[in-house]
Amino acid sequence: MNPLLKAEQAVLGAVLLDPDQLAHLDWLAPDHFYRPAHQALFAALRTLRSDGHPAIGAEGPVPLSWVTDAVDEAGRHVRGLTAWYAHSLISACPRPVHAPVYGRMVLEGAIHRTVAEHAIRLHQAARADALRGEVEGALRSADVLAGVLTDLARRWGTEPRPVAPTTAPTTAPASGPAALPPGRDDQVAEDERFLLAVLTEQPKAMAEVVDWLRPVDFADPAHGQLYRCLGALHHRGEPIDRITLLWEAQRRGLLADGTLSGEQVTALCDDVIPGSAEWFGERVMRSSLTRTAAASARTVRALAEDEALGPGRLINHALHALGPLDEVRARWQAANGSPAPKPPTVPSAGGPPAARVQAARARSTSHPAPSPLARTGPAPAPTSARPPSRGHT
Repeated sequence: MNPLLKAEQAVLGAVLLDPDQLAHLDWLAPDHFYRPAHQALFAALRTLRSDGHPAIGAEGPVPLSWVTDAVDEAGRHVRGLTAWYAHSLISACPRPVHAPVYGRMVLEGAIHRTVAEHAIRLHQAARADALRGEVEGALRSADVLAGVLTDLARRWGTEPRPVAPTTAPTTAPASGPAALPPGRDDQVAEDERFLLAVLTEQPKAMAEVVDWLRPVDFADPAHGQLYRCLGALHHRGEPIDRITLLWEAQRRGLLADGTLSGEQVTALCDDVIPGSAEWFGERVMRSSLTRTAAASARTVRALAEDEALGPGRLINHALHALGPLDEVRARWQAANGSPAPKPPTVPSAGGPPAARVQAARARSTSHPAPSPLARTGPAPAPTSARPPSRGHT
């Protein structure tokens, strides 16, 4: 059986066996559970606690009403939940005092699911923007994902910081058919050819794009290499035309290794395109931004689907995967002269952060009773955790 499902059952069974375990799970929210029935039951248990149910803090066996009232309350929000299933949850809990550890497992599963869901949304927004020739949807989704990662880091008790993974996750390439919606490849290639033709025909136009357009922004690697050649000629202050461009390509070995052919360069230069290099450059940048957003989203999703990756590493690796998108975005904003927007603030789940961190890291463990020889002082106050043998009456 799925270990995450076992953890959800165990934490609910622990609270049904020992209501006071809820005091150690204030950082756990109902939406952290995967199954709707588990969400409703945990929310019902928290409601009963806030309403002052007699089982909270009571001495002796837990009254049976704690279970029946929880099932009745949860049944108002989800169908099919029975008292029999609640008792099966009780039998699925090895030890109620381990509730914080079980809760940490539930939170870990929720973090993986949340990151994967937002990565999928970013990928969908990037592909939709690519079809429309826009970037706003992808940028908004990227901001939301970054905010979610920061909030999840606080929940888990770690400092959010980009960290490169030791081994890159298996994802689709950043360019090509996997990155672009059907029908967009030809349009993107045409924009890149037109831009290179304008830059070759109007050498002074390089000054309009050289500060923010990079070779990696071209979907076609050959086009990116031609732009690199144009940039080198511009940087050295040398003349730019079809002959100097072909010579620069040869000097860089692009003709010898098959990256380019003389016919490609000649055909490009034969296209006399009247137009603005800045306008075509912005179209290339839009395509680059949406491709990069889709590639980052695929990387983040692959990380989230790696069950062996701990939440702290998942969050930091995901932030690192958004780095290329941040770099392209900064150049896009420089091209448009717009300031970088502040990422939206994701509301926290509430509760004292220190307590949440302590519980999330499962540091709140039960302490064994001292030996009779060690009891030289007054008897300690009773703890909130009850022995696992406590039953229902």
